[in-house]
Amino acid sequence: MTLMLEARRGVVSEEIRQVSRAEGIDEKVLLRRLAKGRVVIPKNSSGREFAPVGIGEGLKVKVNANIGTSPEHVSIEEELEKARVAVKYGADTLMDLSTGGDLKKIRREILKIPVPLGTVPIYEAGVLAAKRGSVVDMSEDELFSVIEAQAREGVDFMTVHAGITREALEALEKSPRVTGIVSRGGSFLAAWMKHNERENPLYENFDYLLEIAKEHDVTLSLGDALRPGSTADATDEAQLRELMILGRLVKRCREAGVQCMVEGPGHVPLNQIEANVLLEKRLCDGAPFYVLGPLVTDIAAGYDHIAAAIGGAIAAYAGADFLCYVTPAEHLALPSVEDVRVGVVASKIAAHAADLARGKYREIDEEMSKARVELNWEKQFKLCLDPERAMEYRRRRLPKKSDACTMCGSFCAMKLTQEFLGGG
Repeated sequence: MTLMLEARRGVVSEEIRQVSRAEGIDEKVLLRRLAKGRVVIPKNSSGREFAPVGIGEGLKVKVNANIGTSPEHVSIEEELEKARVAVKYGADTLMDLSTGGDLKKIRREILKIPVPLGTVPIYEAGVLAAKRGSVVDMSEDELFSVIEAQAREGVDFMTVHAGITREALEALEKSPRVTGIVSRGGSFLAAWMKHNERENPLYENFDYLLEIAKEHDVTLSLGDALRPGSTADATDEAQLRELMILGRLVKRCREAGVQCMVEGPGHVPLNQIEANVLLEKRLCDGAPFYVLGPLVTDIAAGYDHIAAAIGGAIAAYAGADFLCYVTPAEHLALPSVEDVRVGVVASKIAAHAADLARGKYREIDEEMSKARVELNWEKQFKLCLDPERAMEYRRRRLPKKSDACTMCGSFCAMKLTQEFLGGG
């Protein structure tokens, strides 16, 4: 039985207890939100052990880190190191987006890392089809076989682009975009639908998808295949048409007792982010919202983690629940281990900034401020999101005559205030 169905029966599962303790939220409140689909706890029924993570209404904003090989670069060891670094610096979940090498072996190794793992099954199905010729040669049976196999292996949540229908593609054709379809999974399906003159198999066979998800308690992450890939394309008819379809699929997931969340844009100007979040919450009846960024400008190549953190903070404050990190390598290359670290920290800053603005988790910021007044450097390092980076800067230019920093030295405002005024 899925966690959602157990919650509807009033069963306080061990997962609910653990999330309740971690978040400081009443078990009964969490139970009700899980039962209604306002909160998800992605955890496959396979029994893989890790601390469960709650995502959704009233909970701390979570961060996901994408890792995975490409056909251009395959190194299991490097991807595992990226995964470990991502978790070390605060990623709550991982997604394996591998498209190169032995995909099953890569996933099997990443599953050993004790955090919830997500995948995009159509990547593996598309890769298998491409070995015979092209992704458009993929069969429906092949796609669902991959989904079922990954569910059996223990994958906790899956991105399924079930909302890109022929109806949604028609909206795209009527109003061409600057960047068209930038979702890799979305492009696989759009090409397949056009070539085969068929409806999206994930949409057409959604009940079968629900059966698989229900059997293994896999959380479905309803993918935004038509997310905008440029600020010029944000909040257009195609994106909104797909979102309305996803709203209907959320209802079907809940009727089946399957946990689900909804994925969102993409590239969105600052002034449209709040509206996008509110639209998702309205059309999808409060389902947890999982956003990529959003990136607030298209010209931040090499610094897209900053563009995404700006958008992520605004989206989370407006009600988004789950931020997918973006690294400095976005749009340019497969990220390095260092890119992963920087991307995770940037998204953690955005998530915490939103939580803080919502009136939560203020204690740690207050403790940091007190440590600064006291010039307690060790405590500051323990409290910050990236202690190693903070220590690196401190060591780079240690003061010669003061216990302050080399920015102000003996003219440190806090030190002078303490010495002559007796406080802040």
